[in-house]
Amino acid sequence: MSERHPIIAITGSSGAGTTSVTRTFENIFRRESVTAAIIEGDSFHRHDRQQMKLRQAEAERAGNRNFSHFGPENNLFAELEALFSNYGRNGTGKSRKYLHDAEEAAPYQQEPGTFTPWEDIPARTDLLFYEGLHGAVITPEVNIAQHPDLLIGVVPVINLEWIQKLWRDKSKRGYSTEAVTDTILRRMPDYVNYICPQFAHTHVNFQRVPCVDTSNPFIAREIPAPDESFVVIRFAKPKGIDFQYLLSMVHDSFMSRANTIVVPGGKMELAMQLIFTPFVWRMMERQKRVA
Repeated sequence: MSERHPIIAITGSSGAGTTSVTRTFENIFRRESVTAAIIEGDSFHRHDRQQMKLRQAEAERAGNRNFSHFGPENNLFAELEALFSNYGRNGTGKSRKYLHDAEEAAPYQQEPGTFTPWEDIPARTDLLFYEGLHGAVITPEVNIAQHPDLLIGVVPVINLEWIQKLWRDKSKRGYSTEAVTDTILRRMPDYVNYICPQFAHTHVNFQRVPCVDTSNPFIAREIPAPDESFVVIRFAKPKGIDFQYLLSMVHDSFMSRANTIVVPGGKMELAMQLIFTPFVWRMMERQKRVA
């Protein structure tokens, strides 16, 4: 952790909704005139799209049916920790972009599914902001979770997570239900061993819980709307959190435990703004004091 060069990390699995949280933070940064170095977790995958297909085929021929983007063999954990460590010490580090589609790839004149070259992150940023799969990973070799000043987990209940992934991969990427289901099953061991444990290290967790029937996510026709959901917000260390203020500002919210507030799904962004804007203020105030 670093007062001079703070780090915020959002962690959650594919389809969990971390991108929506990122948009909320971008609004906070814009409003508070904070310059952030934005890091996408996909840029720390080990293989590009074509290489991953080849490695997966090789793994399946060798009898490995659990080869996935969630595990350590397919991610650059050491490089991600090095970025966090270097940034925390002196505000520097190396990053790149993963180009998901043709629109993202066009400015770089590259194929979709490839990486841009490694580059130095912009100089004189106020903080580093990471969003991806592994912002709180701990293994025998690395401890990424020790570096962020603010760690946020985003984890819908599992059936909702699958519905969101099915909808995105089918509508945005053209995959069949069978292909997405195969991916979910293939990732399950790494999900259990490398995704779930991260939420024990986060400072705040957001879990969206639908209030409609999601018992068979593989036949769901649409994602449950925010107004059909509640969001469970759990604080690992609730000291300093003004729950009464949050309850008064977010209507129809309630406390379910001493460290947990539940808000209507449609009010999640408002709750995030109320919770995290003061966090960003305090980071910037501490930064000024040590500058």
